[in-house]
Amino acid sequence: MNLNFHTNHKVLMMSITFGFLVLSLIIAVMPAYQVQNNNPPLPNATVLNDSELRGKMIYISEGCQACHTQQVRSNIIDHVWGRRPSVPADYAENTRMNAFRNTASVLGSERTGPDLSNIGERQPADTWHYLHLYNPRAVVQESIMPAHPWLFNEVEEVKAGDREVTVPREFLPVGKHVITTRKAEDLVAYLKSLKQAPLPGYLQVDFDAYDWQNPAKKVSEPEEVVKPDGARLYATHCKVCHQDNGQGIKGAFPTLDRSEIVNQEDPTQMISIVLYGLDRDNEYGAMVGFGERLSDEEIAAIISFERKGWNNQAGEVTTDEVRKVREGGVPEDWPME
Repeated sequence: MNLNFHTNHKVLMMSITFGFLVLSLIIAVMPAYQVQNNNPPLPNATVLNDSELRGKMIYISEGCQACHTQQVRSNIIDHVWGRRPSVPADYAENTRMNAFRNTASVLGSERTGPDLSNIGERQPADTWHYLHLYNPRAVVQESIMPAHPWLFNEVEEVKAGDREVTVPREFLPVGKHVITTRKAEDLVAYLKSLKQAPLPGYLQVDFDAYDWQNPAKKVSEPEEVVKPDGARLYATHCKVCHQDNGQGIKGAFPTLDRSEIVNQEDPTQMISIVLYGLDRDNEYGAMVGFGERLSDEEIAAIISFERKGWNNQAGEVTTDEVRKVREGGVPEDWPME
């Protein structure tokens, strides 16, 4: 048998193919199986539903992974993106769609835009996501993200069953209304599903407790944890809608500066809005509640910051006041999203 690579091209190609398969098994397949077997899904991890899975495919087809990562590194500058570093188990539920299609972990390598590992917790509002996709400059003036108007329909009349996007007048086509398509709804459903599941045994230290002027100094003991910083919490959870200056976005998100609700002597209504959300079916989009995401102490810190910030002159809100409203439950006939 002629085994000379120079004269027997069949032997050459068979050897190359065999080498490729062996190396693939050693370098890719076997390590992948090892990682998968040693990293089962986290206890509270959820599998993507049909809408979220379609949204993931749209996320990939639109090239979102080119600018956004989904991986929080284990250093202090990444704490703004998640409450802990990402681990292999975060991606263990990425099962195949079928024999020919995978659901790939879209980790990304660029942070031209913010990391999205925990965007479902940081920004849970449908209203904001739709407006941001339609025209990012409507919510973040300095944004360089391209607009995605093809994910929406511009119509002259909103019909029953249509979901209208609250778009500020300067970004709204004259005489038109903007409504969502199924693609936009699926993509937003996927973005909202991106939440870091709790990691068993992980010592959670709130990044608000870090001394940012001295990053080497870390808070490790419970008695060292400082009172939540309302300004930092506002920047994390509220700024994207209500803006740095508290002015909001006309036609999309209400102003907090000189707001009657913010300045009420009795803060019960404002506490209820932050806890349970609000949907008044008016010119502004619906606000989601933060009762399940933030503690009573954190909510008190945010509201106190808002009531004393900008041109507001209301008093601080205590943790006990927030706790009392939470224990009372959702007010009757409360307009929620």
